[in-house]
Amino acid sequence: MSGRNSVIIGLGNKGDEYEGTRHNIGFLVLDELAKRWHIDISRFKWNSLSGTGRLFGQNLLLLKPMTYMNLSGKGVVEYVRFFKINPDRILVIQDDLDMAAGRIKLVKGGGAGGHKGILSLVQHLGTKDFFRLKIGIGRPGQGDVHRDFPVEKYVLSRLTDEEISRLSARYDQLEQGLRIFFEEGVPRAMSLLNSLK
Repeated sequence: MSGRNSVIIGLGNKGDEYEGTRHNIGFLVLDELAKRWHIDISRFKWNSLSGTGRLFGQNLLLLKPMTYMNLSGKGVVEYVRFFKINPDRILVIQDDLDMAAGRIKLVKGGGAGGHKGILSLVQHLGTKDFFRLKIGIGRPGQGDVHRDFPVEKYVLSRLTDEEISRLSARYDQLEQGLRIFFEEGVPRAMSLLNSLK
């Protein structure tokens, strides 16, 4: 994945009431990466917060759509057009109900799995051939999560201390996987990131 312009998009919902919730794990991870890479993502334009840096041999844009999840693609498409970013240089960080909490998986394309943020991106970008970094949040009825916990409430409830701790323990490997993704290629990055279960 070489080239001049690439973007990492963290998905979430704007507003204090959604901070720290499972559905906002894309924001959480992107904020941590921005801190590690010393990129300020406070610039507001096209319904998104953004910041840029020169990393991994390219211009890297970090983006947080501020449109609510189901309209995520609305602002993203403006950046993609302006910076002329190809789909294979787009990486989206999202929560995933169908993976165990803390599991990480790098994929390209595929179905949205009912994720409204991904559906909006596909709709506005006109393609599903971008990369997605899925962060597992588990699903009611799996593990310790009670099966009667409504999915809509579960994704909008706050991450537990244990879940935050488990995710924090993955950041070093996650950062390494992204460096490999940009510098050495997709297969090696998938080999590392998809082993984090």
